[in-house]
This record gives sequence, C-alpha cells and structure tokens, in this order.
Amino acid sequence: MYVDKRLAGIQAVQTLSRLNRAYPGKDTTYVLDFVNDTADILAAFKTYYTTAELESTTNPNLVYDLRAKLDAAGHYDNHEVDRVVEVEMRPGAKQSELVAALTPVVDRLMRRYKAAQEALKVAKDKDDEAAIKTAQDELNSLLLFKNDLGAYVRLYTFLSQIFDYGNTDIEKRSIFYKRLIPLLEFGREREGIDLSKVVLTHHNLKDLGKRAMPLSDGDNPKLKPITESGSGSVQEKDKAFLSAIIEKVNDLFDGDLTAQDKLVYVNNVIMGKLLESTKLQQQAANNTREQFANSPDLNSELMNAIMSALDAHTLMSTQALNSKTARQGLKDILLNHAKLWETLKTYAA
Repeated sequence: MYVDKRLAGIQAVQTLSRLNRAYPGKDTTYVLDFVNDTADILAAFKTYYTTAELESTTNPNLVYDLRAKLDAAGHYDNHEVDRVVEVEMRPGAKQSELVAALTPVVDRLMRRYKAAQEALKVAKDKDDEAAIKTAQDELNSLLLFKNDLGAYVRLYTFLSQIFDYGNTDIEKRSIFYKRLIPLLEFGREREGIDLSKVVLTHHNLKDLGKRAMPLSDGDNPKLKPITESGSGSVQEKDKAFLSAIIEKVNDLFDGDLTAQDKLVYVNNVIMGKLLESTKLQQQAANNTREQFANSPDLNSELMNAIMSALDAHTLMSTQALNSKTARQGLKDILLNHAKLWETLKTYAA
C-alpha cells in the first residue's frame, strides 16, 4: 500500500487494516508511507488494539444545545422544517417537491452570502477597515452556520443509535439539515492554481530505516468523548506565495541554476539545517520574532548551515559565503516566507 496523505486515529486504522483482507496467495504486506510518522500510526492502532475505552461519557444534551444555536440564527422557521420533512416522508413524493420546499431557505442564505461577498469586495476597494470587518464577520457567520448543520447531522446520527431522544423535532431537523447542506454552495471556494506548466524535474527518496511497532508495550490511550459541538470558528488559511519566494531567491544567486534548485537549497537544505539547531530552537521559544531576527547566533548558525551544504550545493554555497547580501537575503526568506522562527518554536515545545 502506498500512503501519500496524513492519517490519524480511526482513519489510520481503517485505511491500513485493509491490508488484512485475505486473498489466495497473499502471505505478506508492505506499506510505503511518504507522510506519516511511525509513532502516530502506532498510537492510533494501540487505541483499538485490545478494547477501545472512552475517557468519559458523551453528553446527549449536546444535540439540544446545537439545535438551539441553529434555531437562534434565524435562517429558517419551524414551518419550513416541517414542509421539507413532510415531502421527505411522503411516499411517492417527487424530487421537484423537495426542491421547492427547500428553495426559500436556500435562496435566503445564498443572497446573504453573495451580498456579504460583494460588500467585502467594495470595502477592500475603498480600504475601509470597519466595513471589511463587518462583511467578513457576516461571511464567517454563514460559513459557521453551514458547518454547524453538518455537525448536528453527524452528532445526532451517532448519538441516536444509543439514546432515545423521544422528540420528533430533533429528528426533523436532522432530515432538514441533511437535505439543506448540499444546496448551500458556499464554503468550498478555491483560488485557481494553474498547474499546466508544472514539470517534475527530479525527486529524492531517503531510506529512514525500519522500526518495530509493538502494540503490547505501554498503556493503550483512551478515546476522547464528544464534549462540544458547533463551537468552532473560521480560521484564516496561512498563505505563502511561491512566486514571491521565487522572485527573491532569483535575486540572490547567479549562474546555471533553476528556480527549483534555488527553492530546494533555501527551503529544504538551509531551512532543514537551521531547524536542527537546539540553540535556535531555544531562542525562538524564548524571544519575540524581532529579537530572534537580530540574534548574532542566527547569523552564525546560518553561516554554519551554508558551509555544511557546501559539498552538495557548491555553486550556491560559495556565492552565499562570499556575499553578505546573499546571506541577508537568505535570512529574509527564511524568516518572512519559510517561517523559520514559527517552526523552531514548535520544535522547542
């Protein structure tokens, strides 16, 4: 099995356990994992190795709390819920009837979302900070509302298997939300990325060795119960613009070097060597970003990293050693684009 994505918890167990399926002539299995750490996979399997246990119980009243939050948002009323459920439960009902029952709610939400998008665009054009915040808050509230709909459906589907709510309104909302969610066409927007000219020029595989993963050693972790639902917030994605990094590294080095060579040298080779420095890890953990940027140790460790990379990357390392401007440019990219300080803080934690 080839694994090229992050696996954790029950997903790791379910995915890798597919190898257990019997087949004539099958006597060995092999996993080639490009992403996951063995300790994380071992921890996932140990949770379910003998008997899976919960740390504590899940409160079934979480469903009522989430229902109250969704009702309070004011995007639908009881009549609209009942209308959708009536069509859903009626034998012989047509899809067009279900769409007609849902359309008023969908149109209302989509108009609000599009209006907020337009308001945000106008506010950004005018550079109006207050209007930007107002429009962004409206967008975020609608995104959270949609996320809470999904959370309710998942929570109710799980808890209703073991707890009798004895309340038809709880079941009705599960049916209503399940039909409403696919029609809310927001929250899935993606910025366009043109990959048509991307060409794989080279790659490198490194054997990290073999490690035993005994499931019987140590304590088996317990499963965490559901403690809260619908309490999330919209997170801003941390974006690093590759074009800005390429533009900067292109200004640092001369000669017969591709942009990929330069990116690998800065983001992988130099960055990797600096991340190994316990001295820098401690400084990142104990100083502000500005203090860390002005540290003499950062300059000396950067010089050490360049010298360590000299054999494998002679041309760029030689230029970096001979040019203070190139070294300052390297430090700028590592601090402002590659997030050296932030990553070192996590290493020290």
